[in-house]
Amino acid sequence: MQDQQPQPHAQLEWREDAIPVSTQFDDPYFSLENGLAETGHVFLAGNDLPDRFCDGFHVAELGFGTGLNLLAALKLWRASGVAGKLHFTTFEAFPMRPAEMLRAQAAFPEIAEVAADLAPHWSDDLHRISLPDLEFEMVLGDARETLPTWQGAADAWFLDGFSPAKNPELWSPELMAAVGDHTVANGTAATYTAAGFVRRGLADAGFTVERVPGYGRKRHMTVARKGAA
Repeated sequence: MQDQQPQPHAQLEWREDAIPVSTQFDDPYFSLENGLAETGHVFLAGNDLPDRFCDGFHVAELGFGTGLNLLAALKLWRASGVAGKLHFTTFEAFPMRPAEMLRAQAAFPEIAEVAADLAPHWSDDLHRISLPDLEFEMVLGDARETLPTWQGAADAWFLDGFSPAKNPELWSPELMAAVGDHTVANGTAATYTAAGFVRRGLADAGFTVERVPGYGRKRHMTVARKGAA
């Protein structure tokens, strides 16, 4: 039996003592203007949330990063008053260490209560968190390998990898096809990027793709909806 290799972690530095920047991809983990506001505009509103929330609603994500999207989604879920559980699956190749995640999350007092609820659960070998209103799973490894074999299907996708120019592997046509394969009929996807090859990849994967106004200095972003079965 071969020894299991340790999971590689994110390599980062801090800008303005609050914004983590990946040294591997030379890209910040969230908007330099306001990461939480960007999450709200791109991923929550971009997937028509909270209007579509229902018991068992499943969000899937490429690129977990600081966990900011999870916290924002769970806060919105709780505020919406929907009964039952939110399911959230994230695919991450280079997870941040818990202390780094908590440091990044601390920049946003608006999500402090939700962050405090999840803080005790983070660890270097975390895979799942189960709360009365949340089922969370982190799938570790290269999404090009892990997503095609995933048994789930998402109602909404948060496509949040590093910039396509710096991390093209997470935006390839093959991976967008896998996203399409693991999306329910009439499911949606949203991303901050409006790169042409990303939009074409989503269209080829069965989505109707639209370019809409982006957040802050980003003029455009992408929203997509998969056709009915």
